[in-house]
Amino acid sequence: MNLGFYIIMAAQFFSALADNALLIAAIAALRDMQAPEGYEPLLKTFFTASYVLLAAFVGAYADSMPKGRVMFISNAIKIFGCLLMFADVHPLLAYAVVGLGAAAYSPAKYGILTELLPHRLLVVANGWIEGLTVLAIILGTALGGLLVKPEIAEWLLTIDLPHVETAAEMSLLVIGVLYLIAAIFNLYVPNTGVAHRMLKRNPLYLLHDFNHCLRLLWRDKLGQISLAVTTLFWGVGATTQFIVIAWAAEALGLDLTAATLLQGAVALGVAVGAVLAARMISLRGSLKVIPLGVAMGVVLLSMVFVHHVAVAVILLILLGVISGFFVVPMNALLQHRGHILMGAGHSIAVQNFNENLSILLMTGIYALLMMLQLPINLIIVLFAVMIIVSMFFIWQHHLYNQRRFNVAAQLEDV
Repeated sequence: MNLGFYIIMAAQFFSALADNALLIAAIAALRDMQAPEGYEPLLKTFFTASYVLLAAFVGAYADSMPKGRVMFISNAIKIFGCLLMFADVHPLLAYAVVGLGAAAYSPAKYGILTELLPHRLLVVANGWIEGLTVLAIILGTALGGLLVKPEIAEWLLTIDLPHVETAAEMSLLVIGVLYLIAAIFNLYVPNTGVAHRMLKRNPLYLLHDFNHCLRLLWRDKLGQISLAVTTLFWGVGATTQFIVIAWAAEALGLDLTAATLLQGAVALGVAVGAVLAARMISLRGSLKVIPLGVAMGVVLLSMVFVHHVAVAVILLILLGVISGFFVVPMNALLQHRGHILMGAGHSIAVQNFNENLSILLMTGIYALLMMLQLPINLIIVLFAVMIIVSMFFIWQHHLYNQRRFNVAAQLEDV
């Protein structure tokens, strides 16, 4: 790996660190406002809306100029969203602006990997990126939990800064500094020398082009499997963030700060699974991990029988390890097929559209179930069964593709 790859990793780490700390700060802000409990998963809904609504445009935008410049501009939008929350704009709206920056950031972040590295290193690169991102999730959620802790907040306020009068404002200032560090790294992301397409100004053309790419990836026998898997995974993963917080309060009696640390157990497992996948699974062997999706659902289902913190930590780490080992090869395969079929930025935009549509749908369903006041264990069972059934059908469809079209042969030259 060259220096440029490590600069990309550093930029991604600080940006993801700030995103996750800001999510916890936004949850705390909603609770301070005494907003309905169902508003909390809506934070993720508002955040991911831009991924879906702007999917036809952000991929073309990412391919229209050097990826480092796209990442810098996108990170500036995130900083603006953080400033909006600092200015007492409603957390849902402010976090939606951060989501706008994230939607533009993602095609550049992943797309540059296919420009910078050979295909044989994509699983390794994805393992490191996902592992580092998950480390940022662990530290970001932990940092967010600490920043909203009353004693920590009071200590921070002893630092006399102009225009900073409350604990919430101090927390947002710390998070803003993290975004600023990410922006500095963005300035040093290398230009890969890949020719960039001029951004078409006709939105109807961009919509038509995106629809063509969407159909192209879903019709590809390898692309459709990896896209179905990652779409399901990220929808479930986003919902699980909120399920763990509610379940920790109900089954384990933990407050928000402790629950965020429990979330970190899942993230730690994902980081371990991602690194193991990078070491053990090649792009050619990526399809072998599909059955682990069923195992992921089974482990999630077992949460309803846990009532001790130590057991919960072990179970959540196991869930994370399986998830990380499972999703990293699928993500690399999807990037590989997308790069071949349509170009990096366009393929990542298609991936983001599907994955975030899944997040919108699943977090929306979860918010509705919470508003209906269904028991958290029943919600866990419903989501776990959905994962098991969905992954079983995806697995069977892959086996059918393999028997009829021998799709694995397309990876023999990788």
